[in-house]
Amino acid sequence: MTNISQTDENIVERVEHVSEKIRQVMDAASSVIFGQREIIELTLITVLSGGHALLIGVPGLAKTSLVETLGHVLGLDNKRIQFTPDLMPSDIIGSEVLEENELGKRQFRFIKGPVFTQLLMADEINRASPKTQSALLQAMQEHHVSFAGERHNIPTPFHVLATQNPLEQEGTYPLPEAQLDRFLVQIDVNYPDEVAERKMLFATTGTEDRSLVKILSDSEILSAQRLLRQLPVSDKVVDAILKLVRAARPGEDADEHINRLVAWGPGPRASQSLMFAVRAKALIDGRLAPSVDDVINLAEPVLKHRMALTFAARAEGVQIEDIIKQLSDNLEQD
Repeated sequence: MTNISQTDENIVERVEHVSEKIRQVMDAASSVIFGQREIIELTLITVLSGGHALLIGVPGLAKTSLVETLGHVLGLDNKRIQFTPDLMPSDIIGSEVLEENELGKRQFRFIKGPVFTQLLMADEINRASPKTQSALLQAMQEHHVSFAGERHNIPTPFHVLATQNPLEQEGTYPLPEAQLDRFLVQIDVNYPDEVAERKMLFATTGTEDRSLVKILSDSEILSAQRLLRQLPVSDKVVDAILKLVRAARPGEDADEHINRLVAWGPGPRASQSLMFAVRAKALIDGRLAPSVDDVINLAEPVLKHRMALTFAARAEGVQIEDIIKQLSDNLEQD
């Protein structure tokens, strides 16, 4: 019994320590990225979960600054790729060059591309062709890339924070479903309110020094990710996750309303992502276990990009957010 008690006390102390550190990170990032604290928290949930995030919003909403800021305060090496229609997969992964050594022998050497980093900013990812977008698939899922039959490991931790312009803008390509599913959450970045924009005006056009300090390190982030997996999840929360995700899928056993409105729904990876996300939310708040409220609050960012509407739903003006809210409301009533 003593050993179990000591283990529990150790986890409590570690949760409190990580929670305090993450709050410091949020405060530091909020001092640079004004009026987007919820966006910052969702991004940190993604990092703690060991996943990737898709940030959607019009240009000029500090999405790039968010990645640079978090890279600094989290102590992560970060790089940026500007996706354009002429971007090639080799511009992401890397390429081989033919070299001649001092003995006159020629051999190929692999030059690593920008994907070999810890925090990758894939800027305007939907401006590149699907072929180039898919070059990130293996790295995002397996944390390594293969080139000329050889495996090259990606540094750890590894997170992709991709930005995307709204699809109604010209010159964009929809991301394939397989790649969308690789993102733990979709984060909608909206315009800041007037108070935040006023603060931004003075901070960015004046002489104020907005220097940042490193708060965490890559080893501490990996430790926090391992701690997250140790947090217990009650059967009630697990049942809520499964009920929510499975209810969002069309099929023979689905509700008639879902079959009429949803063309395809979230797969098993959505359940896994939601499990990670609710644990991360509990860890940030300094709680030892997630709650059903966490499931409800994180349902939209986890499920939204994993669902598609039928033609009938689009014709009626139904939004995916409306369907997810209705499913979440059903959880609250149980």
